[in-house]
Amino acid sequence: MPQIFNRHYSFRNFFFCAGEALWIFLTFSFVHYLLIGHYLYFYFLPTHICQAAIITLIFQLCLYFFDLYDLSSGLSLIETATRMTQAFGVGCIVLATIYYSLPALTTEIRIFWPGYFAICTVVLVWRSAYYVVLKKRLFVENILILGTGKLASDITKEVEGRHDSSYKIVGFVGDTEIDYNPHNVPVIEKIPALFKFCQEKGVEKIVIALDDRRRKTPVKQLLECKLNGISIDQGVSFYESITGKLMVEKVDPSGIFFSDGFTLGRWAYLLKRLLDIFLSVFGLLASLPVTLLSAVIIKLETPGPIFYLQERVGEKGKIFKVIKFRSMGQDAEKDGAVWAMKNDTRVTRYGGFMRKVRIDEIPQMLNVLKGEMSFVGPRPERPVFVDQLSETIPYYPIRHYIRPGITGWAQVCYPYGASEEDALRKLEYDLYYMKNISILMDILVIFQTVKTVLFKKSGQ
Repeated sequence: MPQIFNRHYSFRNFFFCAGEALWIFLTFSFVHYLLIGHYLYFYFLPTHICQAAIITLIFQLCLYFFDLYDLSSGLSLIETATRMTQAFGVGCIVLATIYYSLPALTTEIRIFWPGYFAICTVVLVWRSAYYVVLKKRLFVENILILGTGKLASDITKEVEGRHDSSYKIVGFVGDTEIDYNPHNVPVIEKIPALFKFCQEKGVEKIVIALDDRRRKTPVKQLLECKLNGISIDQGVSFYESITGKLMVEKVDPSGIFFSDGFTLGRWAYLLKRLLDIFLSVFGLLASLPVTLLSAVIIKLETPGPIFYLQERVGEKGKIFKVIKFRSMGQDAEKDGAVWAMKNDTRVTRYGGFMRKVRIDEIPQMLNVLKGEMSFVGPRPERPVFVDQLSETIPYYPIRHYIRPGITGWAQVCYPYGASEEDALRKLEYDLYYMKNISILMDILVIFQTVKTVLFKKSGQ
């Protein structure tokens, strides 16, 4: 099973995405071939290949941004068809812009629309077939979990809680019942011949998820399984690989000491800084009309300044003032600092709109240009809350060893939260980001941020 940023991705899902791309490309190419004939199609073959490739790329990007490659929740076919129509509609607008800018790549209307409807039909059929695969849990990897405590239960929730999970739990080994067991998977107290059992059940991976590390582990039996081709995973690392977050309560310091992550090399640091500057300059220029309009509305709606300056903790614990559009009344915190809240009554009418579409975050690109923030990183928190959280949450200060970001892995993966428990959950994602920090990871977060803003799924 391939890994990207230490996360497991199943070959089944890769096959689905690659297969869909191939179907879009071949469907449009076939329609094109039928409509213009053998001679003309192959005479201008390079041009026709480019046209089909561009349509494939744009349509797949739109499917991604419309969240149609996140199959964890199990969309119905009607929901899929509706959202697919919206995605392809946006794709047509993008293609029209490309055709206007590069006329040589333009596809004739008499070819484009038949190809478009053929693509819609084929993609819907392809997804219908894949939904059957997911429903029947075909082509999954059978796993055996060694343990029945909290760690085993947490892993089970992640494995069985996803509609598109690429794993199937076939058994637990432990002397107590497990708290979360939706499919009533058998719990076995002792297995005299572990390898024979794995052969009978088709187990491909054993996950060691023992809460009590002092408990005796069947080393000889596990070694026999390993030498016979069954992979063995530690529960904490397996949890990390399927969730994209670190289990803070069970993080071993050695996992940080010996990790390749948590710091950037000199050239990667420079490249990240150049990317920050480019994105900030581009973002400020592109958002200028929205910025000017927002400034006028804020000034007209309530008295007070347009911008709101607030102290936050930055890299290496340095205090700086984050710049945001003011989304609350002027005296919103006259009684002291409080956690930000969803549906906060202190937020103005336009302020609520700005928060939903993240317009209030635009001025923070000035912080990025000043070197106080990065475009991607852990969200900067207020000093009073940092002091509080550092005392109650293990490893919390670690997040201040890199520049904070306008957006981050926690913001795109975790829903809106405003409590110590939410801070702990977000820290799990922040530490995962730091462990896997790279330019490619930043680009992934930026893509996910665009998708998050479009669907307003999370973040603060």
